Amino acid sequence: MRRKPVRPVLVVIAHGSRDPRHAATVHALVERVRSLRPGLRVETGFLDFNIPSVHGVLESLAAQGVRDVVALPLLLTRAFHAKADIPAVLRDAPPRLRIRQADVLGPSPLLLSALERRLYEAGLSPADKASTGVVLASAGSSDPEAIAVIGDLAREWRGTGWCAVRPAFASAALPRTEDAVRELRDLGCARVAVAPYVLAPGFLPDRIARGAVEADVLAEVLGPAPEVARVLVQRYDAARLPALAAVGA
Repeated sequence: MRRKPVRPVLVVIAHGSRDPRHAATVHALVERVRSLRPGLRVETGFLDFNIPSVHGVLESLAAQGVRDVVALPLLLTRAFHAKADIPAVLRDAPPRLRIRQADVLGPSPLLLSALERRLYEAGLSPADKASTGVVLASAGSSDPEAIAVIGDLAREWRGTGWCAVRPAFASAALPRTEDAVRELRDLGCARVAVAPYVLAPGFLPDRIARGAVEADVLAEVLGPAPEVARVLVQRYDAARLPALAAVGA
């Protein structure tokens, strides 16, 4: 009787922050992932500021005899951290580990659903869509690919019925949140809402909030929304399934 292969351990790689709300939100999201996939071992490592570090988590797994890992960047776009920082950390992992790096979370239709969930929780309703302009407020990046993804997402979201959707960035790119809010006012939208396209609280999300003072609605960050947890599970499965197929699982 052929033994069923052991599922790879999922290591969620978060950026980290001096703001304690960041780590608390990451851990809440990971707990939701565990509830979606009982029996799956899920660990969390941070690139900076928080513990355990990614390197520490990988060292511990190797010492426990783990062989297979899926490393999942807790990032919404493929910017510098996904392209450089995380691959560098994974290259320094113990050699006994077989590591597959999963894709970043975005783009995904589920993330658009999570953004709408947060707007409705902040007081909007589906009936408000046609008269409401939305600022899709991202942390920002110097990577042109990441900026283009946010613009594409805004255009896609506009097609679901909102009055208008404009991208904005808290750093490294323009426009800023407050400028996008004013643009939507000038466009004639009856109300303006700001939807932070960020995963956890911290310095840049706070900057987004300050830029939203003239908006009618400010949504919460995505955080442990169930849709976000489902994206994590999808990215894990997509990364591990090719390896399972290779062994006939």
